[in-house]
Amino acid sequence: MSEKQVIETEIDPSIPPEVAVFSYYRNAEQHGANLLFRLLKHLPEPDAQIQLSQHLADETRHAWLWTDRIVRAGHKPLVVCDGYQTRMGRACGMPRDVIDLMALTVVVEQRALRRYQQHLRRPGVDADTEQVLRAVSSDEAWHIDWIRKYGRQLAAERGQSGRFDEAIARYRKADAEVVALMESAESEALGGDLGLDEAS
Repeated sequence: MSEKQVIETEIDPSIPPEVAVFSYYRNAEQHGANLLFRLLKHLPEPDAQIQLSQHLADETRHAWLWTDRIVRAGHKPLVVCDGYQTRMGRACGMPRDVIDLMALTVVVEQRALRRYQQHLRRPGVDADTEQVLRAVSSDEAWHIDWIRKYGRQLAAERGQSGRFDEAIARYRKADAEVVALMESAESEALGGDLGLDEAS
């Protein structure tokens, strides 16, 4: 089954394209929260637990903001079976350890921030959507910063300096491939650059 066929089976043509986009964003934030739950089990240090808890609270709030935006548009969230992180999982496999898990988190958070910034630059973004995009974007920079710093520190403490950045490079390559496929399918299925390469 092609990427286009996967997307067409997921999205009813009677549903406004922006509802599909918001549903993909929502799905990405939910998956991002799941990654953080996994990290909580592997990073028992008190400072990491504090940062992870705040980060997790942000991700679940972001998922709610997109849910609320969909409901306020008069719709219900779509069930997304082929979202960005699901596709990343197929492309990369399961992270081997906490270093890989943190590197993957950095890459998906960076993708989220880029996607939200792209969306903000589109002409004609309505005020409600702009408010949500700005709210979720405002958290992403510190998410990326703290995970990246802590991942590098943890790798160095384990005598594996450089492995964190190597893992990021590997995940970025997969990200580029996944996003290229999703953007192509999005353009065909939704008739323009509205966005299925959601984020975290």
